[in-house]
Amino acid sequence: MWKWNRPLARGAPQIRVRSHTLVAIRWVGVAGQGVTLLIVYYGLGYVFPIVPAIAAVIASAALNLFVLLRHWARPHIGDRDATLYLGFDILQLGVLLYLTGGILNPFLVLILAPIVVSATVLSSASTVILSLLAIGSVTLLAFRHLPLPTPHPMAQPDPVFVFALWIAMILAIGFTAGYVYRVAREQRRMQDALAEAQAALAREHQVSAVGAIAAAAAHELGTPLATISVVAKELVRDLPKDGEWAEDAELLLSQAERCRDILAELSARPRGDTGEAFYKGPISLLVEAVSESRGMAGASVRIVREADTESPAAEPRVMRRPEIVHGIGNFISNARQFAESEVLVTIYWDSETCRITVQDDGPGFAPSVLSRLGEPYVSTRRDADGHMGLGVFIAQTLLERTGARVEFDNRVDGGAEVVVTWPRHRLEQEDQI
Repeated sequence: MWKWNRPLARGAPQIRVRSHTLVAIRWVGVAGQGVTLLIVYYGLGYVFPIVPAIAAVIASAALNLFVLLRHWARPHIGDRDATLYLGFDILQLGVLLYLTGGILNPFLVLILAPIVVSATVLSSASTVILSLLAIGSVTLLAFRHLPLPTPHPMAQPDPVFVFALWIAMILAIGFTAGYVYRVAREQRRMQDALAEAQAALAREHQVSAVGAIAAAAAHELGTPLATISVVAKELVRDLPKDGEWAEDAELLLSQAERCRDILAELSARPRGDTGEAFYKGPISLLVEAVSESRGMAGASVRIVREADTESPAAEPRVMRRPEIVHGIGNFISNARQFAESEVLVTIYWDSETCRITVQDDGPGFAPSVLSRLGEPYVSTRRDADGHMGLGVFIAQTLLERTGARVEFDNRVDGGAEVVVTWPRHRLEQEDQI
């Protein structure tokens, strides 16, 4: 199986919440609670302990002011502090529900709000703690609470109904916490993976730009260097062999010739990671350059060219785009790490498509991850020690930007296989970014 090149980070990330966001959400809750209590008590005439209820709302507002002042200069709140604040919200809402009917109060569903906030932005441990606190509050409210305020006396609720309502709330808390946390985690991972992909593309662009500058400098310096070489040759020829300046003239000539060789190498066809950013040539040469740039570690690489014999077409000529360089290079590097003897890269083209197939003779992809390849953070190790599928995700994302379709499979006779297919007209476009 393959091991992915780059873990996202070293260790667990530090989770922080924007203080202004949390404060704004809590102000909405405070305002809603206060208005609801006043309308129910004074507008509808429902009788309940209004003073303790208003005191609970004031306590929540006071905590919000404390949070605002404490974190005024710091835009973020740590995971622990945010958990404490949301835990207070659950307890404060539990007090209000106790005063206004307990589990029979239709506003009981609002106890899910802190759970949703925690599952969205906090750690799994914080979400579990707050969920257990909410379940405990609902359980207490099912057995101990003041009567539900109504204009007319109500019969005692059926215990079966109360039990069913309690079960429903526990299931709602558990499902909401688990589902929202999983969705938010996948979203965060996708954002981090896309950021890594952008960073990888930026690195490839920078390398290509350096190569372009070097080639342009070599071209511009060619003429003055040729003049220096001519003058140096004339000095060597005209100065006496045993003269005072003869040795210096010979040194000048040798260094000029050395500079000429260096400039000639820079001006040559792009190779490896120092290639010309605007070079356009046969795709097989690009694959060769990418393969050579990945070093000599691992199995050898054999490149095979296959053209369609029924409808012959010229080999596609492509720009040396960083997306292709990084994507194909990543697949070749992974194949070389896990191949037993050889990596076979087959380049096929016809008038409509171009296809690059990377095959190795190693153990292949694990069946458990084959269907999920291309997703970020797909681990190929049972201990999940950080060797994730981020490298493959980045490679696939960059190649798809050029119009490619990437497919993963295991060979019948053993080994892994990656197939990258382009519509030919997309691959040969010069204005892709």
